[in-house]
Amino acid sequence: MSRKLRMGMIGGGRGAFIGAVHRIAALMDGEIELVCGALSSNPEKAVLSGQDWYLPTERSYTSYHEMFKKEKQLPDDVRMDFVAIVTPNHLHFEPTKLALENGFHVVLDKPMTFNLEEALELKRIIDETGLVFALTHTYTGYPMVKQAREMVRNGAFGKIRKIVVQYPQGWLSTPLEQGGHKQADWRTDPKRSGKAGSVGDIGTHAENLAETITGLKITELAADVSTFVEGRLLDDDANVLLRFNNGAKGVLLCSQISAGEENDINIRVYGEKGSLEWHQHDPNTMFVRWLDKPMEVYRTGNPYMSDIAQVHTRTPAGHPEGYLEAFANIYRDFAKVVQARLDGEEPNPVYYDFPGVEDGIRGMKFIDAVIESGKNNAAWTKIEE
Repeated sequence: MSRKLRMGMIGGGRGAFIGAVHRIAALMDGEIELVCGALSSNPEKAVLSGQDWYLPTERSYTSYHEMFKKEKQLPDDVRMDFVAIVTPNHLHFEPTKLALENGFHVVLDKPMTFNLEEALELKRIIDETGLVFALTHTYTGYPMVKQAREMVRNGAFGKIRKIVVQYPQGWLSTPLEQGGHKQADWRTDPKRSGKAGSVGDIGTHAENLAETITGLKITELAADVSTFVEGRLLDDDANVLLRFNNGAKGVLLCSQISAGEENDINIRVYGEKGSLEWHQHDPNTMFVRWLDKPMEVYRTGNPYMSDIAQVHTRTPAGHPEGYLEAFANIYRDFAKVVQARLDGEEPNPVYYDFPGVEDGIRGMKFIDAVIESGKNNAAWTKIEE
């Protein structure tokens, strides 16, 4: 393709953390340019945010309805190709639905929707339109996560028996939402976040990481769900026992009241022959342990890494790659698939390596099961296929 993909954005205006992350990630590989946006539900802020990122005045929209209507009227060689949606959870479904119905591909922040019913409706529309959809489960973009998945897939550890995945944060140890903290405010509001707090915000990341690396599906769980901060309306901590479809057992911990913790999502996978351990705090390193030989330390950028891990590595060994690069891998792969589609070509299968609608549905089913189990004194609760 002889040009960059043209991106629009919904949400992510001034003061929005995740909007800035999406823009950096999207632009990192030079495959994409930001051409328009409806960057805030506040019209004045939307216009000012457009100025911040040098958008043309006529393409800095004050609502996503206006953006879809006017972008669709533009010539093919001008209008946006896809839209990135970086709004709070309650504003995921409608703009995604409208984007797809108007012929635009979509990158959407997680969790996919406000509830499972919306997620299933989006799958129907995606299947019907055939458009490309990516869900930004960031941690699957790390080269070492892809290496871990390949080793499990190739049987290096034998049958998987146990998975331990954790995502501890401490930033909500106090009632920040009561002081007007923007990020805390919507994440703890059931009208905007949905039925879950920490379980939806970071628990779904842990669930997705476990299922992505192992290729297994959680079939049943028992969840002890808590709200520790007085006056908070949604959960801020959960301890979940897991059963997987191959008979493996697991533990998932997600917490936003683990004082002093930052974003240490980590996973350990134990098989018959050996195990792996990976921490986002040191994302270029993976520890591999065996029954009958010394521990191995894998490092990103080295020639012994799998082909798929090397495709998603940007720098030589020893040069740190992190969160932004992992995020950018999702955008780069998405862009390559869309570009091939626009050229009437079959995309290279290596670039289909990003989370999609099925991951989103799994996340919504996980949320439902955890919250239901928590309300029933940690009763075992099934996740239906």
